[in-house]
Amino acid sequence: MPVYHGSVLGDAVLQYLNFTEEGIIVDSTLGDGGHTELLLKNSGPGFTMLGIDRDAEALERAKKRLAPYKGRVRFAHGNYSELKNILAGFGISKIDGLLLDLGVSSPQIDTPERGFSFMKTGPLDMRMDPTEELTAADLLKTLSDRDLEFLFRKYGEERHARRIVRAIRRAQAEGPIATTTDLSAIVARAVPTSRAARIHPATRVFQALRIAVNRELDHLKTVLADSLDVLQEGARVAVISFHSLEDRIVKNFFRDEEKGCVCPPRLPVCVCGRKPRLKVLTRRVVVPMAGEIAANHRSSSAKLRVAERIYA
Repeated sequence: MPVYHGSVLGDAVLQYLNFTEEGIIVDSTLGDGGHTELLLKNSGPGFTMLGIDRDAEALERAKKRLAPYKGRVRFAHGNYSELKNILAGFGISKIDGLLLDLGVSSPQIDTPERGFSFMKTGPLDMRMDPTEELTAADLLKTLSDRDLEFLFRKYGEERHARRIVRAIRRAQAEGPIATTTDLSAIVARAVPTSRAARIHPATRVFQALRIAVNRELDHLKTVLADSLDVLQEGARVAVISFHSLEDRIVKNFFRDEEKGCVCPPRLPVCVCGRKPRLKVLTRRVVVPMAGEIAANHRSSSAKLRVAERIYA
């Protein structure tokens, strides 16, 4: 039997998205199906799920895991930024909930051939959907020094970006950077470290490359905007993020859609006519408890934000 990690913030997801009688919820980052299994297990027979994932291997694993719930769960291979088209393909116009568990999954990290881990030797790939063309190796070869530095600063929030780019170019002058551990070693030598450092020196560089390869932030903005068209009254959108860039996008989107009016403060009355479309349910971001972090250290940086669709 496969061994699965516990679903990150599973109890909180169950609290905010559990419909015990009926409804349809979309798990748009299905992965191994942990959150979907949890929701199906704790709901009635009228409750159904649609699982979406851009990783075909993950879909196959989830189908096996969720086989006991056949008839209550459907599957789609695709990107969550295609949410509206995927729903239309199933004849679904409105949904009762949407879950996004962002970032890279444990099986992807633990499979060296996927190229996500700087701790295990593999190709510089990092594609969540292996059918797409662009890889991390392509970015290292084709981006200019300036663009690569910008990428590390923007998506990795790496303050030593320039130094790292110079180290990469010196290494490339001697030959191609072939593997994840090659790149990891180059970055580690380039970045000054201290005993107080909590993360590996290559963490931010690998994060930046992965985000760029998979266009993660662009896709997140798209699905959040499109969710407003498919969530019915009272439906909820729950987003689990793992780094500040994602969380900031979610936080700002929820805040802006709850506020509604975008008129300058100096105007005595609203003239824009923009109404609130969301009500934020998590005034304080939800984070894992110590016990969950101890059981699954990869959950330590997780943050959950939830909002409810309202119609003026």
